[in-house]
Amino acid sequence: MADLPTVGVVMLAYGEEPVLHLAIDAVLASRGVDVALVVVDNGCHRPDVKTLTARPGVTLLRPGRNLGFAGGVNLGASRVRADFVALVNSDAVVEPAALARLVAVAAEPGTAIASGSIRLADDASTMNSAGNPVHILGLSWAGGLGDPAADHATPRDVASASGAGLVLRRAVWEELGGFPAAFFAYQEDLELSWRSWQHGLRVRFVPDAVVVHHYEFSRNPRKMFLLERNRLLFVLTCYGRRTLVLLAPLLLAFELAMGVVALAQGWGRQKVRGWVWVATHLRWVRDRRRVVQSARVVDDRARPPVGRPLRRRGDAAARMGAAAAVRHRRLLAACAAGPVTSVGPRRRPGRDGVPAATGGAVRAGRRRATTARAQPRRARRRPPRS
Repeated sequence: MADLPTVGVVMLAYGEEPVLHLAIDAVLASRGVDVALVVVDNGCHRPDVKTLTARPGVTLLRPGRNLGFAGGVNLGASRVRADFVALVNSDAVVEPAALARLVAVAAEPGTAIASGSIRLADDASTMNSAGNPVHILGLSWAGGLGDPAADHATPRDVASASGAGLVLRRAVWEELGGFPAAFFAYQEDLELSWRSWQHGLRVRFVPDAVVVHHYEFSRNPRKMFLLERNRLLFVLTCYGRRTLVLLAPLLLAFELAMGVVALAQGWGRQKVRGWVWVATHLRWVRDRRRVVQSARVVDDRARPPVGRPLRRRGDAAARMGAAAAVRHRRLLAACAAGPVTSVGPRRRPGRDGVPAATGGAVRAGRRRATTARAQPRRARRRPPRS
């Protein structure tokens, strides 16, 4: 029998972890891959965590403090010696063939990350994430949340993978440098995905790599602080200089709007803390930006789209073509219409815990243009001069 591909799975344990045993058992029952599991105890309260991990193929790491998702994954991945690195949430159950499918896609030339079909545990025929969309202002949310899984049955490129279940080659993980530990938690899967695209590599959604996620949406002041601070860190370090200059008025307006929202929702202090953190860590921001920007090979004007190949830096503008230029103008027009406007598909308001995004402004413009073109020519002629 041919040698199976080797994959090192990193799983973090924190808090109560009611389904940790199911998550571990599912990883070890994977077919078509040779699995080694690294469990990082970030402060797990389960008394049996040592027993759960005392089996062949499982390594338990106890750093003695909570390193966050970013730091915990970095620690776990540093112990992986397999050809592939996988991230699986401790509240996620992979189907037996899921890791093998993700490994097969991650092994394809030009691919950085293979992202699983993340399903809701309450109803495994319903999506939790089919890859995460990214708004130009740095917002990201669970793509396809609540949709029937049958609506997301086609493999495709996505802007961002879901950290609940993904695989990438260890060589790619090391090339990208893992997660920025300063993020601690939230937005790190977005940041890694974006940098993959900047390296000229793809992020792929794999619909038959099913991961059942015991997902519970929550919102608390600490989470909102990390989400908003990390959104700013992502934008400030990953966007090119010209992009930041062009978006500066919109970004500033959105910051003011989010400040008002934060005050109204009771986490205004955390929003200010995020601003203060960024202002007092400008050296980190500058150093991180230098690392990210010096490694990229893809221009911002060819950002991670679905269905359009990326252009290499230097020839992006010359080779965008008329269709891409129109699309780019629509994106800027949609942004100008409001801070939570998107050119993507409509989202049901409030489902993903972020301001609802809609492509209505763009579509309305299309409808008006179509209606005008459909009118008889004489109806649009000017009346003759008297």
